[in-house]
Amino acid sequence: MKSSVCVASGLSSSYRQQLAVKVISKNESVSHIARNEKVSRKFVYQQKNIAQNALNQAFKKKEKEEEVLYNLPVTKTWIFQLILGLIFICRSSYRAVAELLRDLFDYSISIGTIHNRVQEVVSVARKINKSVDLSRINVASLDELFHSNRPILTGVDNDSSYCFLLEEAQHRDEDTWGWYLLEVVEQGLDPKYTIADAGKGIRAAHKAIWSNKVCQGDVWHILDQATTLCRSLIKKAQGATTEREKLEAKMEKSNLGIISGSLSNKLSKAIKNEQKWLNLADDIKILVYWLRMDILCLAGASWSERMELMNFVIDELLIRETKAHKGIKALRVALSNQKDDLLAFAKMIDKKLAEIALRFKIPLSWVREVCLLRKKPLSTNKYWQKWSQLQKKISHKFWSINQAVEEALNSTPRASSLVENLNSRLRNYFHLRKHLGSDYLELLQFFLNHRTFIESRKPERVGKSPAELMTGEKHQHWLEMLGFEVFQRA
Repeated sequence: MKSSVCVASGLSSSYRQQLAVKVISKNESVSHIARNEKVSRKFVYQQKNIAQNALNQAFKKKEKEEEVLYNLPVTKTWIFQLILGLIFICRSSYRAVAELLRDLFDYSISIGTIHNRVQEVVSVARKINKSVDLSRINVASLDELFHSNRPILTGVDNDSSYCFLLEEAQHRDEDTWGWYLLEVVEQGLDPKYTIADAGKGIRAAHKAIWSNKVCQGDVWHILDQATTLCRSLIKKAQGATTEREKLEAKMEKSNLGIISGSLSNKLSKAIKNEQKWLNLADDIKILVYWLRMDILCLAGASWSERMELMNFVIDELLIRETKAHKGIKALRVALSNQKDDLLAFAKMIDKKLAEIALRFKIPLSWVREVCLLRKKPLSTNKYWQKWSQLQKKISHKFWSINQAVEEALNSTPRASSLVENLNSRLRNYFHLRKHLGSDYLELLQFFLNHRTFIESRKPERVGKSPAELMTGEKHQHWLEMLGFEVFQRA
């Protein structure tokens, strides 16, 4: 008995597998196998059970994967729904849709048929788009992108991300923008103000239609331009440093330390050039930092102080303009032309803070201090020291004022981020198409407005569509709105 136990404990895993296969194959009896291998019959049965359990588990899993989960009635109407889902949810091309139906559903369909089927629901989508009341939009963001050298005019509600304008146009001038804006005005669009970049056509059309409303500047574009300028100057400085280091290395390799006059002059010029670009890069970096953190920041000084700082930055850029880099002049001109529009949000914040001071009957300077508190990082001692001082000064009103200031800042957009986000999503639909057409854009606009958000950084958006967020009213599934019956498992 002891000898069989010793033999069994010394067998390798591969040998045990072979032993188990012999037992399962039933070509030899268990007693014969145990006697030949010099192990106990109990050990042989143990290996058999291990192997049998492994086989059962393997085949059980396979059977589960092949199990029919539910039956789906595939009709032509259902295939039509699948076509729409592939085009708009999966962003597939017509050819990809035809290939999928051929390979996975054994269903042959032509590209022309797919196009015709999609066209059948365009009129329904257009009717729904035109019937929506746009009077609930308070802040409208306007922008344009290009596809195949043709402008696509877009407009989005800044609160709900509802797309109220999506049109392909021949031009992007005042007349074109004015034409399409007047169409949405007839649907009730009358925002308190709009946000747009420095596009001349957008701003001219806005002025012609809403002369009494503010078209606020988009701070993202100007900050992106400033950041690009900083990177360019840093690269120039790095290039000048590399040139100086090459000349120094060349001088070190000169024979017997004899240095030619021309090489020495080149090195002297390279050192001066390097210092010039380093100083310029450092100066512009500081100016851009002030622009980002003090002038165009959400929580900051009053509009008048910001304007003084803006003028100071413009003057400093003017001093540092150089023919060697035209980007400085371009930034200076852009800031000069757009400063009123870029700082329009600061006037709105001043007005809101003044209303808070009046409501709680405290000095405006105290409310401004609560506002400026948000510029300090939460992890620093300075933040909590200032927080403690303000709480003692304002007393029991501090919490309510702090919350009111936070709401005022969060409800004051500085950039047309939502319309930029829309444009980035639109490119995923456009890249497979050379020609768009008004019908396709009409259907795409309907889909984007009535599909629900699966996830969002704002919990109140999850499970709701832009149309539902704007109107506050629930609606059917977007396929049901187009006249289909959405399949549900029994």
